[in-house]
Amino acid sequence: MTALSRGAFRSLRIHNYRIWAAGALVSNIGTWMQRVAQDWLVLTQLTDHRATAVGVVMALQYGPHLALLPFTGYAADLLDRRKLLLATQLGMSVLAAVLGLLTITGAIRLWEVYAIALAQGCITAFDAPARQSFVSELVGETDLSNAVALNSTSFNAARMVGPAAAGLAIAAMGSGWAFLINAASFVAVLGSLTLLRVDDLHRQARATPTRSGLIAGFRYVWRRADLKTILVMLFLVGTFGMNFPIFISTMSVTVFHAGASEYGFLTSIMAIGTIAGALLAAGREKPRFGLLIAGAAFFGLGCALASVMPNYWLFGAMLVIIGVSALTFSNSTNALMQLATEPVMRGRVMAMRLAIALGATPIGAPMVGWVADHFGPRWSLGVGAAAGLAAAIVGLFHVLCRSDEL
Repeated sequence: MTALSRGAFRSLRIHNYRIWAAGALVSNIGTWMQRVAQDWLVLTQLTDHRATAVGVVMALQYGPHLALLPFTGYAADLLDRRKLLLATQLGMSVLAAVLGLLTITGAIRLWEVYAIALAQGCITAFDAPARQSFVSELVGETDLSNAVALNSTSFNAARMVGPAAAGLAIAAMGSGWAFLINAASFVAVLGSLTLLRVDDLHRQARATPTRSGLIAGFRYVWRRADLKTILVMLFLVGTFGMNFPIFISTMSVTVFHAGASEYGFLTSIMAIGTIAGALLAAGREKPRFGLLIAGAAFFGLGCALASVMPNYWLFGAMLVIIGVSALTFSNSTNALMQLATEPVMRGRVMAMRLAIALGATPIGAPMVGWVADHFGPRWSLGVGAAAGLAAAIVGLFHVLCRSDEL
């Protein structure tokens, strides 16, 4: 057990990564509190249980990842990532505070939630590729796969704590206070960025400011069959499968008739699975393509089983399976693409990954929300099941054509 722990948590031996991970954990808890509170606010206070409105919020939050793709990845490769992260994290803190104050004062309107979601999406579009590629500067290439997995562990540990805390905060004080708590949580990650030992960072080659720099990433990926296959798989699962706010909120409210605390608890239950998946990934030396296929297949199976569960607790149990498989799939795409990409191109490739994983939400979320509104939440989970199985077939086809990928 001791040897396993040393292997799974080896990146924590690095001072800069420890500092970063501590700040990120606090901030991630606040982020999950806001996500749950925002969905609850839209679904139960600003609309009459309209899943489509939740889908629109998701589309506005994640759409900029796709719309700003030529610029976000290039910025991560061209600029000092630590300084860029300081700016983006501060911006997100301000937006969370504005949303909180509007909600507490009773002035909040649906269009204001939409506007703040769009602004947050624009900032996050620059933040995410810089944050993901910054990990290699914290730990170097040798421990990159392990650090990516530990980041997922932190994010999903926060997913277990944050939604439950949000449910309690909403029930006790209202949604607005969850937003303000998130605004305050950014102090932790901002502090960690200022406390890093800058001289110990594993600095990498920066992109040169040329006109072709914006499209060089597209050309690079186009020549790589392995990267294109991963992105196609990610498009299928990210567009039609990773719509958890819609799945969980609509099943909770309209099928099981649960309250705010029960809704938050369901999201936390799912985090049990994602944490387990992240820890398993951290213990591996490096990711495998076959694991990516398995993750997609089990994700589809988990969604299919969840769609037919007769009660709250059995549905929660299926969320654990979905959590393990979703994390296995997502983490595998992240680690496989980073390790297969030249450092000077990493920011742009990660931006493409995030644009497809998150930016495809404007396509998928309103569609899945429409299915939930017109045919019921169970059918929306069926869409996720089909997406996971289709992604597994795409990956299997790639492996059969190129057996050396396994």
